[in-house]
Order: sequence, then structure tokens, then C-alpha cells
Amino acid sequence: MMKNGKRDLMTGLGLLLAFVGWTVLIRCADVQPLGPNGTCIGLAAVNGWFHRLTGVHMGLYVITDWLGLVPVVICLCFAGLGAVQLVTRRSLLRVDPDILLLGVYYLLVIGAYLLFEMVPINYRPILIEGRLEASYPSSTTLLVLSVMPTLWFQIRRRLESAAVRGIVNGFSILFSAFMVIGRMTAGVHWLSDIVGAVLLSAGLFALYRSAVCFAERGAKLHKEDLHGVS
Repeated sequence: MMKNGKRDLMTGLGLLLAFVGWTVLIRCADVQPLGPNGTCIGLAAVNGWFHRLTGVHMGLYVITDWLGLVPVVICLCFAGLGAVQLVTRRSLLRVDPDILLLGVYYLLVIGAYLLFEMVPINYRPILIEGRLEASYPSSTTLLVLSVMPTLWFQIRRRLESAAVRGIVNGFSILFSAFMVIGRMTAGVHWLSDIVGAVLLSAGLFALYRSAVCFAERGAKLHKEDLHGVS
């Protein structure tokens, strides 16, 4: 367990460092006034090439926008599970550690989204309803790739049915792939926005898995100490 926790910790930190490096690269490398209203975009040659390749598909944008409610519902379901445990067990400390940490993890994801809304790195390649919106990292991609792995992670831990676990795992993978590819080809984000969201979400999820491992290891040692005292 400790080995897995350390591995996930190092993986998460490495991915977050890669995200920071990628963000700096976008701000500094090949910056050109490529966006609407003359907004400057980093990695302009690659981003411009990919945007011209995919074009703009507003129907796909709307579909992926509405499907972005799916991970929101999943978050609410886990929040409900935590609330039920809190009420029935009458103590926050008795709520399952992985659920408590999941709440912290979701708050970190929301915090990352708000940070990049307030400090725009890139703007969208098109105007949305006549408005210029922040585009980095892709918020929908970040939400989906942050939440869907936690669905698989929690189901694997809480359900014994291999069939149900397989169905949920398949759904998580297919849904995530559709949303990422859909967002990438809809033409409402630069390619670099999608890559940034993938790096950030993967890094945060790895840190969540690591935190769960360390928390459960600590709880196990605490129980062993109590048994030793008794």
C-alpha cells in the first residue's frame, strides 16, 4: 500500500510539474496574435494548424457542454454519500477517509478552474455569444477527466460485482474519450488547452489516490496501536 502511495505521489507531482512547464511554454513559445480580437496565443503554429484542421462544430460544442452535467451529477452523488455517512455516524471523523479526501479533491479541481478563470492564459479561438472567454485549460475536459476516474476508483472499492465494475469502467473510459475528442474537435479550444487539462487532471487524480493510500495506512496503524494497548 505504501509503495503504491509513494508511486502515485511521485506521479502526481511529476504531472503537475509538467503542467506548470506546459503553461510556461504556452506563455513564452511562439506567441502570436492568432485569436479573435487580436488575442495572442502561445504555440501558435501548432494551435493554428490544428484549429484549421478541425474547423468549428457548434453542435458538438453544445452536446459536450450539456454532457458536462454528467460529472457534476456524479460529484453530487458522492457528496450525498458523504452526507449520509455524516448523519448516520454522527461524526465527521467517522466518514470514510476516501470520501472526505474526495471532497477535498473536488474542491481543488474547482479552485484550479476558478484560478484560470481569473488569470487567463489563453482565450478561445472563437467568440462565444459575442464574448471572449478564457480557454486554458479546457474546463470541461478538466472536469470530466478529474471526476470520471473517481467514479471508477470508488466503484472498484465499494462493489464486489465484477460485471457492474466492468460496466462502470467501460462507461468511464468511453465517456471520457468521447468528451475529450469531442471538445478537441469542436473547435472551441486550442489544442494546447486540451493537453493542459489532461496533465492537470491526471496529476490531481494521482495525488488523490496517493492521499487515500496514506490515509488508510495511517488508519490501519492507529487500529493496530489501539489493539496493542488493549
